[in-house]
This record gives sequence, structure tokens and C-alpha cells, in this order.
Amino acid sequence: MSRQSKLIELVNDAACCAPLARDPLSAGQADVLARRFKALGDPVRLRLLSMIASHEGGEACVCELTVGFEVSGPTISHHLKVLREAGLIDGERRGTWIYYRALPDALTALSEALLPAPAPVTA
Repeated sequence: MSRQSKLIELVNDAACCAPLARDPLSAGQADVLARRFKALGDPVRLRLLSMIASHEGGEACVCELTVGFEVSGPTISHHLKVLREAGLIDGERRGTWIYYRALPDALTALSEALLPAPAPVTA
């Protein structure tokens, strides 16, 4: 099994993660969540994901993503690759350009993992 297919399998496992305040994570779930949080730990990548997720129609051309950054085009491409490998975005080539879209299940898994444990019911 290739590294990419292993990551895809782990990504699918992480989508069903219980909040970490409620149930302990498996090693695979922790690996996927750590990769995703690490990918978001860079301000450029966080801004790129925000630009993609909030773009009209839910996807953005790479040509629209290079504006407003003080880094080179190849650096933007590197950051997009990191986000893609973390399973946060996906891209589709159309002619010369690649169009990126955020993966809602991945973002949901991240947010759900951080939900607090339910408050204990008192009688």
C-alpha cells in the first residue's frame, strides 16, 4: 500500500473521530489530526485554506491564490501541496490552471475533535 493510499485510509478513519475530550484517539486518528493541525500551523497555509473555503462557488483557481502574499509562486505551490497532502484540500487541473476546493469532511473532523466533553448531568 502506498503512502498516499495509507494517508487516505487514515483520513477516512479520522472523519469518524470522537472528540478527544470524550474518547482516546487511536494512533491512526492522532496521526491524521496532527498532520492536519500541523498544516494549519503556518499563517500562509491557514490564509490559503480560508481563501479557498470562502471563495464563491467553493473553489478557487491557483491564479487567484497568489495575490496578496509576500512569497513566490513556487512557495504558494508548496503550501498548497502541504494542505493537499494533509487531506484538507483537493485540486483539479483544468487546462493550464489547478482549481482547489476545501474538503468539508476534513474540516468537520478537525472541529469535532476539539469539542469539549459534555457537561455531567446533575440530578
